[in-house]
Amino acid sequence: MTLNLVSLVIPVYNEQDNLPELVRRCLAMGRQLPCAFEVVLVNDGSRDDSAKIIEATAAREPEIVGVLLNRNYGQHAAVLAGLAEARGDVVVTLDADLQNPPEEIPRLLEGIAAGADVVSGVRSRRKDTLFRRVASRIMNGLMLRITRVDVGDYGCMLRAYRRDIVDAVLACGDRSAYVPALANSFAGNVREMEVQHAERQAGQSKYSVFKLLNLYFDLLVSATTAPLRLMSMVGVALAVAGLAFGVLLLVLRFYYGPDWAAQGVFTIFAVLFLFLGVQLIGMGLLGEYIGRISRDVQARPRYIVGARVGSAVNADANAPAESSRAPARSGARSASA
Repeated sequence: MTLNLVSLVIPVYNEQDNLPELVRRCLAMGRQLPCAFEVVLVNDGSRDDSAKIIEATAAREPEIVGVLLNRNYGQHAAVLAGLAEARGDVVVTLDADLQNPPEEIPRLLEGIAAGADVVSGVRSRRKDTLFRRVASRIMNGLMLRITRVDVGDYGCMLRAYRRDIVDAVLACGDRSAYVPALANSFAGNVREMEVQHAERQAGQSKYSVFKLLNLYFDLLVSATTAPLRLMSMVGVALAVAGLAFGVLLLVLRFYYGPDWAAQGVFTIFAVLFLFLGVQLIGMGLLGEYIGRISRDVQARPRYIVGARVGSAVNADANAPAESSRAPARSGARSASA
């Protein structure tokens, strides 16, 4: 595969301390590539000076494109905004915290050039906390069973996608899309590549324990209906157990007499509370799916772009992609579905 234009998409949220070094390293890496490149920085409603830095950098560097969302929508909504803006025949996503070095990107592009649809980075010798590593390992195991795509590190944002995979992701109407899992569901050839992982140089991680759990739940619910199937199996098992327990109570009542049966009333209440709890969990899961269906049917925009700044180098290097992306780049303020 011949590369004409490579787009680097980076969601940014409160990363003013990392942005100058991030931009410097991305530009240095990109200028070593044998093709044109652009860096799409998506400001996800940052509360610090990230937006100002992006605007100033886009005005100074022709390879930088800034997409400024009007408020915070979350990392994956910001990634989708960047994918909609990117014009490259290969799109690479990267976090702004510099834990995954931009210098690893040429290796991912080699995998794409060799025929892969998606090249996923796998963080070696991770510098995250123990909780993050354990939670990531659990989620990777779950996603393997759900998607049947053997990817060892779904949490690594350093990934390269072919243009057709990006277009398929953008065509989906999911309100809570998890981009890596969604892209893998369309890819026929997914490759993994070990990439370096460094400690965060500045700022703090934007994912608290609650946000991580919410992200994993979104990933699980958006990727599969397995939780509903699990609740169905649990319901059947509890129904069988309840029936057997009822028969046992009936037999013991005749064997020991009515006095014993009266003394077992709290056991019955405990069993009823257990069944009620399982029912409420099942109803909650069902409600979660129905709520997501409702949001998808309403087709509300995933995000609103407040402004776009900068212009990428060699705009005509990938004319077909440019024409398909042109509506997303017109206007100073627009909504993206």
